[in-house]
Amino acid sequence: MFSDPEHNIEQFNLQPGLMVADIGAGSGFYTFAAAKAVGPEGRIYAIEIQQDLLNKLMNQARTQKLSNIEGIWGDVEKLGGTKLAEESVNAVIVANILFQVEDKQTFATEIFRILKPGGELLVIDWSESFQGMGPSVDHVITKDMAEPLFQSAKLEKVREINAGAQHYGIIFRKK
Repeated sequence: MFSDPEHNIEQFNLQPGLMVADIGAGSGFYTFAAAKAVGPEGRIYAIEIQQDLLNKLMNQARTQKLSNIEGIWGDVEKLGGTKLAEESVNAVIVANILFQVEDKQTFATEIFRILKPGGELLVIDWSESFQGMGPSVDHVITKDMAEPLFQSAKLEKVREINAGAQHYGIIFRKK
């Protein structure tokens, strides 16, 4: 079984009214699950560098009548690349994109920059390649690699979640 966005978002315990950034939103699986969790009074910023994926995601949001999603075309490997203000979101979701990020340190620093104090980060990623079902072996960012990356950006590990058989899940908090 692949990673289940609704189950993982449930474990992240998002509350109605929160402001959340889904970084590398892709097709929006986590965006849509988070939008339902925060309700109409909350807001999800779906940040994606590929304009065609962002357009598809926003069309799907309209089809699902989810008006609390804002699409942002941004480069998360640059400081300020999310186009969000400093300390503007309660939570950040990073799902299945670590293996694609080249400048991981700037990426982690940008997450720290946009999180409010006490805000949390949910990291979901592949635990291994699984014979090419996931990213190539040399691109997998394991849990043991992800933890120090985000800890170096002044985020403390809170706990792990069960993210499925092929994935790991870690929640971090901004001190």
